Formats: sequence, C-alpha cells, structure tokens
Amino acid sequence: MSRTSRLVAAAAAGAAALLALTACTSGASSDGGAAEVGPVTEGKLTVATGEPAYAPWVLNDDPESGEGFEAAVVYAVAEEMGYAEGDVVWVRSSFDSAIAPGPKDWDLNVQQFSVSEERAKAVDFSSPYYETTQAVVAAGGTPAADAKSIADLKDTVIGVASGTTSLKVAEEVIAPNQQIQVFNNVDDTVAALQNGTIDAMVTDLPGAFYVRDAQLDDGVIVGQLDSAEGGDEFAFVLPKGSSLTSKVSKALDTLRENGKLDELAAKWIADQGAPVLK
Repeated sequence: MSRTSRLVAAAAAGAAALLALTACTSGASSDGGAAEVGPVTEGKLTVATGEPAYAPWVLNDDPESGEGFEAAVVYAVAEEMGYAEGDVVWVRSSFDSAIAPGPKDWDLNVQQFSVSEERAKAVDFSSPYYETTQAVVAAGGTPAADAKSIADLKDTVIGVASGTTSLKVAEEVIAPNQQIQVFNNVDDTVAALQNGTIDAMVTDLPGAFYVRDAQLDDGVIVGQLDSAEGGDEFAFVLPKGSSLTSKVSKALDTLRENGKLDELAAKWIADQGAPVLK
C-alpha cells in the first residue's frame, strides 16, 4: 500500500466520527430544526477556492483548467457525482469567511481546510481527500538542496520549529548525525535557513511550498518524508446542513478506494517538486 493510500485510509477513519457529529445536527429535524441546505443553482456544482489560489493545489490561479491537485480532485468528484465538466462553476472566497457561520454562495469550498471539531460547529466537512506529510526544504545551491535520498541528508544540520511534529519526524526518518536545531517558530527556522545557520528545515508540506515560493529566493523542496506520524486532514467545506455533504463524501470514498486520489496526489504534488525520499 502506498504512503498516500495509508494516509487517506487513516483519514477516512478519523473523519467518520466527525461526519457522524455533523450528520446529527445537519438537515431538517422532526422538532423544527434548520432545513437542509440545497445547491446554490440546481443542476450546477458551485465550487469556491481562494483568491489567489496557489500551486500545487491550483496551477496558475486557474481552477477552471483542472490543473493542480485540488482543482483536479474537484472535477473527479463532480464526475463521480454525475456532473458534467461544464456544470462546475467556480467562485472565489476568503479562507476565514468560508469557515464562519452563516449562509454561503457556494456548494463546496476547497483551499486546504483542516478538519476540526471546532470548525464543524459552523460548517460541514466531507471525507478527507488528503493528509499532509512533512517535507524537507533547503536553500538552493547547498548540498542539502541536491539530496536525492535520506542518506544524503545524514550529515546536514536540520532545523525545526518547536511544538510541531517536525522534530519527531526528522529524528525518526532522517536521524541526522548532527544535532537537530529547534527554533521558537517557523519564521525563526526560515531565518536560520536564510542565514546559513542550518542546511535544511523540516515542516509540513503546505508550509514547505509557502517557504519555497514566498519566503526564500532560491528555495528547494528536497522531498517528503514517509512517516507514521499523521498530519492535518484536508477536506471540502460545505454549508452547515448541506444536502450534498454525504454525496461528496461518498464520491471521495470511491475515489480513495479505486486509487484515483493516489494517482492525482502523485501527479500534481510530486510533480511540483515533492517526491517521497527513500
């Protein structure tokens, strides 16, 4: 079983209780509870994402292209639910407004939302479509940036942010010969990477893309680390009580079981410079 298969299988189990919780509070109730929320436009699937939307989740800020992991997952889910490609309508929303209570002008929202019980009080979550991993980021032109395997990182100085799972994963998977440097937060770890105090840093994969693309001039994602340590589960956000929640989850469960989610993760995430290091 592949790394992604193990992750999504664990994610499905982890989200089951959460979906049960939302199910018991969603939809019409016999004692006069809130009515079930239907689609924004009948026959269409209105999907929101961030503005801008970033790679590798959406390429070139163009979700309609279906390029990028989340954009591709949306079209795969839509097809599984019986929607034609032309029936998918994209809109934009902020991250914070998406998870706030209240009515929505979209059916689904996708922009790396982590599943949490606190957020589930205001919105519905689908089954997860991805669980984050830890990744290694290095400055370009350094020996760490040229690493192709775990063995190539053994003699590098690794930095991590305090209070994250990154330390345990770095110790478990890389087990470097040099002592791992622990910093107060991610920004301090990035600063240490910029000034050469450390050779590479370990952080969650979404954060690794941000460090590479927004914080370093010549950053390189060396690769992902295959670890038993779980990460955040990413799922679609839907309006509270949406009639589509169970249907979207069923579609994702099918795509997980038939290997399509694995295929899309391998294509869009690994191809954006995040291979799994062996």
